[in-house]
Amino acid sequence: MIKACIFDLDGVIVDTAKYHFIAWRQLANALGFDFGHEDNEKLKGISRMDSLNHILSWGNVQKSAEEKIRLATQKNEVYRSYILQMDKSEILPGVLDFLESLKAKGIKMAIGSASKNAPTIIQQLELADYFPVIIDGSKVSKSKPDPEVFLKAATELDVLPTESIVFEDAEAGIEAAIAGGFYPIGVGDATVLHRAPLVIAGFVGVDLEGLEHALTTIVG
Repeated sequence: MIKACIFDLDGVIVDTAKYHFIAWRQLANALGFDFGHEDNEKLKGISRMDSLNHILSWGNVQKSAEEKIRLATQKNEVYRSYILQMDKSEILPGVLDFLESLKAKGIKMAIGSASKNAPTIIQQLELADYFPVIIDGSKVSKSKPDPEVFLKAATELDVLPTESIVFEDAEAGIEAAIAGGFYPIGVGDATVLHRAPLVIAGFVGVDLEGLEHALTTIVG
């Protein structure tokens, strides 16, 4: 029986990937190179510093640890300038109805995100009442695919991984959920999220009973 649902944030609750892309690409351009949307997909679900390291490797750019901190901070300032303009109109379709249905059933909910800006985004979207637990990049030492972020969320919710669904749009997040013993459900492209036992396009028309039935049929 499912007692909790843990959600990644970017690409699941709201699409902030476009703002990450703008900010990271601006930084790359300032360093003398460029990258596209296909490369940006590889940054989903991983930490800010891991993302920076990937981007620097694409441009064959070497930076000291101090310079990397400065660049990551610079990128985050640009990113925050965008997310501070967000409102609940940017919540992805079907998400609010799904959260409300979970709340009515007494299902516990948490955010498990690599983003250190997760609390700010949740406040901007006016979703704080749904998510008493937010585990973000500032509360973990290991990035996905390590399951730390989801395990901490389950601990704070006082549930077992085997009682919890994790909703993820990134391959690294699906791997983290599997490693932690959770029920992972991919949100997005099934060809990308092929390791997830179940993938949904989004939350429009989705209900928990249907998901539980599908998972039971697939994984037993």
